[in-house]
Amino acid sequence: MIKECRTHGYFRAENCPVCNDAGKFLMNDEEVDQLGRIMAGVLRHFPERFSLSMDSRGWVDVRSIVDAVRARRNQFHWLRSHHIRALAATDPKGRYQVDMDRVRATYGHSLDVDLDLPTDDIPAELYYPATEEEVGIMLETGLHPSDRKYVHLSRAPENAADAGSRRTEKPVILKVDARGAIAAGTVIKRAGNTVFIAKEIPAEFLARFE
Repeated sequence: MIKECRTHGYFRAENCPVCNDAGKFLMNDEEVDQLGRIMAGVLRHFPERFSLSMDSRGWVDVRSIVDAVRARRNQFHWLRSHHIRALAATDPKGRYQVDMDRVRATYGHSLDVDLDLPTDDIPAELYYPATEEEVGIMLETGLHPSDRKYVHLSRAPENAADAGSRRTEKPVILKVDARGAIAAGTVIKRAGNTVFIAKEIPAEFLARFE
């Protein structure tokens, strides 16, 4: 569930993790899951299904999302702007960014967007999950987007394994020499708590992680 502490803001727990206040109830787990799925779809893949306009950086007006969801999903007749802000602020993976009256997804897009995300504080090494069948070709040709517009890299091997487990039971983890790639001109951006994105990673900066 999501609640709001009067002092420390939104949180996902029974009590505020800072002051232990019970907080004000905003959404239960089922509502968080349903709204999260709508948000991911609208901000990553199909804003037009909700008659929403997105700018070139991926931003969508929060109030417009509220109006569109309320008009198309009767169960969300209670939805207000602060619910969108709360969901974005408490997302455990840091998948969303709110700026004034706008919100956007920071990664996972199948749409053409130019994400002006930070490029500082990139770890020296990052990681990428692959299937056993993919590894050979990736080590030869590098990493390129498939169903998304960017290559998604992970901060740690376990993060990559978790992401890869959605596609294969035993993902093979590739190590990315991020420092070397950046020095050679590759742009890598911080997109979430554990996610980094790039348009591609050349093969010379990849190795199988053992």
